[in-house]
Amino acid sequence: MKNISKGIMLCLLLCITKIAYSQVSEAESAKQERVELDSIFLAEFEETKATQKAKVLHAEPLYIDLIRDLGARKGEKEWNVGAGMTDKRGFDEYELLVEYEWAPIDRLGFEVELPVTIFSTRGDLSQNLERPSNRIESLKLATQWSFLVSEKARTSLAVGYIHEFEFVDLNKMGRGEIFNGNVFNPFFVAAKRWGSNYHTLIYTGPRFVKEFNHSAKFAYEIHTNFHYMIPGTRNFIGLEFNKELHQNEFIGVLRPQMRVGLAENLMVGIVTGIPVSGADKSMSSFIRIIYEPGFKTFH
Repeated sequence: MKNISKGIMLCLLLCITKIAYSQVSEAESAKQERVELDSIFLAEFEETKATQKAKVLHAEPLYIDLIRDLGARKGEKEWNVGAGMTDKRGFDEYELLVEYEWAPIDRLGFEVELPVTIFSTRGDLSQNLERPSNRIESLKLATQWSFLVSEKARTSLAVGYIHEFEFVDLNKMGRGEIFNGNVFNPFFVAAKRWGSNYHTLIYTGPRFVKEFNHSAKFAYEIHTNFHYMIPGTRNFIGLEFNKELHQNEFIGVLRPQMRVGLAENLMVGIVTGIPVSGADKSMSSFIRIIYEPGFKTFH
């Protein structure tokens, strides 16, 4: 009986060892497949033709997005349509935007954006609340130049400038007034890819708001980002942390997000806003449709 028991135990040990070895082999095989898939994808995305400069793949945040890809190449272009909703505790705020961005030469990008804000009341507002007027926020013009692209360090640096011509509220248009003021927003961007899949990015700069017949208002923005890109794709999950210092107040919003490719040149981004500080704390949601005419790479 002892010999039979020993034989059974030995068989069980052999079976367990075989199963464990098989699982390790499958895991190693899957890992190797992901590495190869990433290598092919990155090689095709970052492939440099004789007339082009180097480019490093970085994950671009979905809420405060970039003017154009870091290291943009001549001829790249992109349409964005965005929509979001914020609960303002008494009324809802809906934001809509349409933007077009393009690169006329390597590493230089331009953008034109038209954001719109609409407010909707939920029942009767309390006496201490007033629903803002609907408005076309501004005509936003922006540019961005990637002055450093390092393939070896997988790092890109860029500077840019956004100028907004602010419109008056929609109910004031047609009375001779069109513009309400200007917004001046220079910024700096630094991004690094760690290995093949992990991405970090910081976007920072001052913002000056100068409304006509009013003194200028100053704020400083620091937006930090961390993303994990799914192997062999441009799909990602990540976290965007938007921070603003304004009139001795710190405003912070965490924005968990994901981006999914629907087709080779069409993606959708989904964002949730979770406030962590600021006087007006409320949850929000945002969706961005990204269309890149002519974009083709390995998927």
